[in-house]
Amino acid sequence: MNFISTRGKTAGIGFIDTVLMGLADDGGLLIPNEIPHISAARLKEMESHSYQDLAYEVFSYYTNNEIPDEDLKDLIQQSYATFRDPEVTPVKKVTDNMYVMELFHGPTFAFKDVALQFLGNLYAYVSKKQNEIIHILGATSGDTGASAIEGVRGKEGIRICILHPHQKVSRVQELQMTTVDDENVLNLSVEGTFDDCQRIIKDLFADVPFKTKYHLRAINSINFVRILAQTVYYFYAYFRVQKDKPGAKVNFSVPTGNFGDIFAGYLAKRMGLPVNKLILATNENNILERFVLEGVYRPGEFKSTHSPSMDIQVASNFERYLYYLLGENPQQVAAYMEGFKTDGVITIAPELLSRVQADFAAHGVGGEECLATIGSYYREHGYLLDPHTACGVAAYEKCSPAEEVCVTLSTAHPAKFNESIELVGIEQTYPQPIQDLFAKPQHQEIVDSSVEEIVRRLESFYTK
Repeated sequence: MNFISTRGKTAGIGFIDTVLMGLADDGGLLIPNEIPHISAARLKEMESHSYQDLAYEVFSYYTNNEIPDEDLKDLIQQSYATFRDPEVTPVKKVTDNMYVMELFHGPTFAFKDVALQFLGNLYAYVSKKQNEIIHILGATSGDTGASAIEGVRGKEGIRICILHPHQKVSRVQELQMTTVDDENVLNLSVEGTFDDCQRIIKDLFADVPFKTKYHLRAINSINFVRILAQTVYYFYAYFRVQKDKPGAKVNFSVPTGNFGDIFAGYLAKRMGLPVNKLILATNENNILERFVLEGVYRPGEFKSTHSPSMDIQVASNFERYLYYLLGENPQQVAAYMEGFKTDGVITIAPELLSRVQADFAAHGVGGEECLATIGSYYREHGYLLDPHTACGVAAYEKCSPAEEVCVTLSTAHPAKFNESIELVGIEQTYPQPIQDLFAKPQHQEIVDSSVEEIVRRLESFYTK
């Protein structure tokens, strides 16, 4: 197996080079040249695997033996030893037909830890092997930044800069990023939205001379390893549910703004996992819902919501799905993306929309619906949802038939979004690591949303 670009002008890339390249040099996203298929018999054998053993097996289909087996196992063990639950991503039964997979037991209490603890350790491994300084550059709508920083802070051979939208993340998310004072960490608070931050990142990675000069590496889900690591927990959850309800049809409801987490589920399904339906849950920034329901991908007016990590209009992983939707035709993908750059809209034909609707259901959750879901599940089931997970549960209720089982992905601990929890009249206790943040000094710089300003700060950081 090797890796290719969705736009067709970058091909024959190995696994390690895929990790290091992040965004393809032609501006596309890297994907495997073929998706490995796991037989039903092999899936049956995998049912009793631990999370770590599942991760090793899934990764092994893609690494091309570029990482020796023992090294890969050590990276996995090291990455998930930081999680507070021995199952890593435990699956909890909340109602008879709805389970919640808790993805928030990592060091920053968010699902991004599942991928970024591994990717951070992998970058450190590669830096040591190649004797090269790695400069990580990423943007965050809240959780990626803290998880990425936690994954590499203080590590030799790595510097990391994270952009986040100023005052558009939760207070806890901001503190998790900005109270870190390690010399290899730079936080830039950008006057603008997450889409502004993401645009700057893509512009800098598309500037191949700049990218090459500073050895820029991606931590966002434009990096395929992010997707690959998240694919593992779909297998894990499916096997846990089948143990409880043998033979059940299993849907997944996925809170997503950047299309990465749900694309990981799509990849698992393409690999042979018998996922029944992928339910795309979003908020009022519902470009993805409109695409699934109408076949039109067009950014709307940005809205700040109770679920800020999904306050995204342009989903960076959408292009990966578009590649498969268009029959793996990179020329068509390039044409669609060029049209989107020019006209700000992608519209697909009715026959393609039918295929989209065979892959996904979707529901955009309004603010009051989100809060009502938090309140009702706390009162009726004694389970406290963060606002992103509440969007996932509301989408499950809207899109999953009563006779089918659904796993809702719980993407963050509710303590990270107490602003929303308080609006429902619920008082929660912060975990001690989060409580401790409020007494720490912050380290961040506020900058405008111009590429030139970011470049100036990066050059100063990288050469100090």
